[in-house]
Amino acid sequence: MSESLIDPIELTQSLITHPSVTPNDGGVLKTLQDQLERIGFQCTRMLFEEPDTKPVDNLFATYGSGSPHLCFGGHTDVVPVGNLSSWTNDPFDAVIKDGNLYGRGAADMKSAIAAFTTAASNFVNEVDFKGTISLLITNDEEGPAINGTKKVLEELAKKNVKIDSCIVGEPTCPSQLGDMIKIGRRGSLTTNISITGIQGHVAYPQWTLNPIDALTKVLKKIVDLELDSGTDDFPPSNIEIVKINADNTADNVVPQSATAQINIRYNVLQSEEGLIKLINNIIKEELSDTDYKSKIEFKNSAQPFLTKKSDFTSKIKEAVDSVTGLNSEFSTTGGTSDARFFKDYCEVAEFGLVGSSAHQVDEHVRVEDIEKLTKVYEEIIKKYFS
Repeated sequence: MSESLIDPIELTQSLITHPSVTPNDGGVLKTLQDQLERIGFQCTRMLFEEPDTKPVDNLFATYGSGSPHLCFGGHTDVVPVGNLSSWTNDPFDAVIKDGNLYGRGAADMKSAIAAFTTAASNFVNEVDFKGTISLLITNDEEGPAINGTKKVLEELAKKNVKIDSCIVGEPTCPSQLGDMIKIGRRGSLTTNISITGIQGHVAYPQWTLNPIDALTKVLKKIVDLELDSGTDDFPPSNIEIVKINADNTADNVVPQSATAQINIRYNVLQSEEGLIKLINNIIKEELSDTDYKSKIEFKNSAQPFLTKKSDFTSKIKEAVDSVTGLNSEFSTTGGTSDARFFKDYCEVAEFGLVGSSAHQVDEHVRVEDIEKLTKVYEEIIKKYFS
């Protein structure tokens, strides 16, 4: 049993000082590994790569053995800082001012990693327990998410390592720490639509076939769809146009082609197959009996999922509410996270800090919230192994 304890604020600052812009870890995984090994964790690094992707380093750390196995999931990679001159302080200086800790990754999600590392350290220093506590940390969540958590979980399964429950430390709270716990997420389907017509002079429309005309009609039919009204656990599925483009640099030419990209965030009332069929039918009907040609590409990056309310989710809520004094809400709102990979192997929920400044200039969190989050995680661990 280790005698070393960790300060979650200092560890957060240390992690932020590493410019781990996805997928480059900037040394952050070594810093975390050094801390974990100091408190008795067994650490394994896993490097994965695929054609046309950059290699990604990952860290899996365990303490104890056997079941029950509680895993904390997180990512050390961060998004680019944007316009550096817009930041009040250097985004990797981890400055504390007026009770806030500033830096890229403060909210999303280096503070949470520091918090659950500290919580695990405190627990194993105080309690003899049966089972396993682990940390699965990737540096590929903000990027393609190809060589990160998904690959680590596949490798662990090959080695018969069974995780029973997982808490992902994404920033889940919209207003204040403790107001929301995520127990599911909607799926995400991206569709790229390309329509080809006939290029020509705008003054002679009889000799052209404008692909923008067809594309806008297709897009209107798609976005006018009301897919569903949601469920007791999920908000309605929604469709958004995210890109429109035409291959044209002149103002007197009808372009030859036009493209658009849409994203559908869909709940359990929809399916990937059903949505693909629906979009294909709309395009086919709209372009029938015309000379337009179309190309449609689909990429589904996440399936919708819901973790059923259980003893596991109850213990999380009890811990959150007891530390924060709030009545936390179970939710499935927001974008995708690595929970979409864990759900194929174990029960999973997400709880972390307030995420309102994530990915923004001057990203920050309350120092007090990091300390409270550490206490929440420690209470969850105690309840889980009691």
